[in-house]
Amino acid sequence: MSLRSLLGAATAVVMLGSITAIPAANAVPLNTPTVRAGMDAGATPESWWKQTPDGFAALPGYGLAGTTGGQAGRIVTASTIQELKDYAGATEPLVIFIRGSLKAQDYVKIPVAANKSFIGAGAGAEVVNAGFKLINVSNVIFRNFTIRDSYIPGDWDGKSPENDRDGIQLDTTHHVWVDHMKIQRMGDGLIDTRKDSDLVTYSWNVFADNNKALGVGWTSNAVTRMTIHHNWIRNTTQRNFSLDNTAAAHVYNNYLQDIGQYGMMGRNAAKVVLEGNNFSTVQDPIVAKDPGTEVVNRDNVFNGTRGRRDNVGAAFDPAQNYAYQKDDAARVPEIVAAGAGPRENNAPNKTTNITVALDGTGDFGSLQAAIGSIPSGSTLPRTITVKPGTYRESVNIWADRPNLTIQGATANPADVVISYDLPANGVKFFGGTWGAGGSATLNVLAEGTTVRNLTVENAYDEAANGGSQAQAVRTVADRVTFDRTRFLGNQDTYLADTTGRDATARTYLKDCYIEGDVDFIYGRGTAVLDGCTIHSLTRGSETNNGYIVAPSTKNSNPYGILIVNSTLTSDAAPGTVSLGRPWFASSDPDAHPMAVIRDSVLGSHIAVRGWSDMSGHAWTEGRFAEYNNRGPGAYVNEFHPQLNPDDAARFTKETFLGDWTPEGRG
Repeated sequence: MSLRSLLGAATAVVMLGSITAIPAANAVPLNTPTVRAGMDAGATPESWWKQTPDGFAALPGYGLAGTTGGQAGRIVTASTIQELKDYAGATEPLVIFIRGSLKAQDYVKIPVAANKSFIGAGAGAEVVNAGFKLINVSNVIFRNFTIRDSYIPGDWDGKSPENDRDGIQLDTTHHVWVDHMKIQRMGDGLIDTRKDSDLVTYSWNVFADNNKALGVGWTSNAVTRMTIHHNWIRNTTQRNFSLDNTAAAHVYNNYLQDIGQYGMMGRNAAKVVLEGNNFSTVQDPIVAKDPGTEVVNRDNVFNGTRGRRDNVGAAFDPAQNYAYQKDDAARVPEIVAAGAGPRENNAPNKTTNITVALDGTGDFGSLQAAIGSIPSGSTLPRTITVKPGTYRESVNIWADRPNLTIQGATANPADVVISYDLPANGVKFFGGTWGAGGSATLNVLAEGTTVRNLTVENAYDEAANGGSQAQAVRTVADRVTFDRTRFLGNQDTYLADTTGRDATARTYLKDCYIEGDVDFIYGRGTAVLDGCTIHSLTRGSETNNGYIVAPSTKNSNPYGILIVNSTLTSDAAPGTVSLGRPWFASSDPDAHPMAVIRDSVLGSHIAVRGWSDMSGHAWTEGRFAEYNNRGPGAYVNEFHPQLNPDDAARFTKETFLGDWTPEGRG
């Protein structure tokens, strides 16, 4: 066989070095028992790097026998963006090796002509601040390099007029193979497969650290046939994939990890077969959005997911189109993490200090992207410093990234603002509502997290849109610290949550500022607010301006919410704010809400009847108490039950936090 016959279609495996695949960065070792078991079942390093595409990209159609890329042409090397543009647009077939880091000064979406192979030559091959545009072309291959970093800082939703910054865009294009690529932190989509594109295979890629990941459609025709297998989709929010009007989308053995909104979605007349995929921490992992959508859901594994797992219709039979070998879905995380992405230096990421900035002076322009740069499963303490500005994004600190500190770059928490505006009762476009977990601007799911010197805001506008829960912060993990952090919202500003009804989780808030009006400190978690300012917003009422706490503590947990050494303030009318009320979530019979307010200054806004009833439950059904408070709202009467000195010694921040001594705890 000639060298040329090895190049083009996949090729360049010989030119890339040894035939044995070098695992992607952050991957597990190849000799782990689980990975070896996967290899024994059919997935081997050699099979990860095939000489020709598989799936729909390998099938004949439109006058082509399959996808061969630039196999028939010359071999050239691009070492600059300009060389890459020139070769990509050439009319002749070419195998284009990308060598080193090719960075565009200003973002450019490079037009690609037919019959091209783009192949990274060696570790570190990448295209930065640029993407590729395939319009009415065919027979193109991308392999073994990274496309990254065209994100416009601050434009998380991709709404600015100049933001059409895809990694790869296909319009009315056929026979495309994207294999062993890494695409991350683009301004718009990672790959947009559009306008009747057909016979496409995406295999063994890493798609990461983006809001909109992988969209398919932009057409009313059900034409597109595509195979999507062994991809690692991680730390993304939506379109993972979004498959609109696909004639046949075969999606198997993909690993979806840490997804902010929905996972795989079929839309309109899409026919989708999802099999052997592994979903880890994904809301609404499988959605068949429309009445005409057919989604086959079989042999998939779900870990830490909630929401929809739709299975409707027969779709199609992939085996009637081509032969394929499917791995056990339980082994997919290890197999895909070891094999997906380009051949890179596999040195572990030990960077401990990361900077986020809107002006281009940081390592990243987005806080969520910075979190995504931390290897999954790493326990190494790391610090993300965020420079001044308002970052409009929804942020998840994933459970598999513990011991992380996120801090504002200055001592003034007002200088750095993390803001988003989803209400809990907001309707998802595919049905249902966002809920507490989906609406929070900041979700803290990782143990040992510290947040300091910044502001987190849910900017949902109640006055314009009506009342709703709208969480600024939700904590789920144990041992979470907030230090000099501002929480801004209205109803349900801060949710101290846990991983389940029987779980416990401790949060320590030191010298923080929290504002809201209705139940704005609530949940079943254990939360200690030490030296905080707790500000009740006025609702303009002369009788009821809301409630401060709404615990839903489990009856087996002696420690719910403790407010100590704090100041309760408000501009509301005197006597119109309740200290709190008992929340029996979903009529939970095992709830016994608990809160203590002690050694604090209570303003005149606090009601003479200190605690309130809630949803048919009397406040006396909760465990509510006060001790040694002062100020005009520090009443001592039958509606303000007081601890005696012996009981007060049992309800301190030390007892609430137990064996955990966070930094700053006195």
